[in-house]
Amino acid sequence: QVQLVESGGGLVQAGGSLRLSCTASGSIYIRNLLGWYRQAPGKQRELVAHISSGGSTNYADAVKGRFTISRDNAKNTVTLTLQMNSLKPEDTAVYYCAAPLLRHWGQGTQVTVSS
Repeated sequence: QVQLVESGGGLVQAGGSLRLSCTASGSIYIRNLLGWYRQAPGKQRELVAHISSGGSTNYADAVKGRFTISRDNAKNTVTLTLQMNSLKPEDTAVYYCAAPLLRHWGQGTQVTVSS
């Protein structure tokens, strides 16, 4: 059963910041790779960032130095966060929280960056 719920999207001006959160409910997520993906209109879904259960991170080149992924593992819940700074119009997309190796996806949250 998929239990990934995103929050924190919205509208922001270029150069601004947003913070996305995802609550991953279930002990299965504690030891799993988690990540953020995004899909812009007319484009394929793409990786934004991954974080392993041990905290190792991987970022898409387009967001390196601007976005930071982190996770907080509790007993049966993981809070996954994506801090997005220096946002650009090309960051506009629906952002999805995922446990990709489990093929679990959240419903997505819209991020819109105006120029």
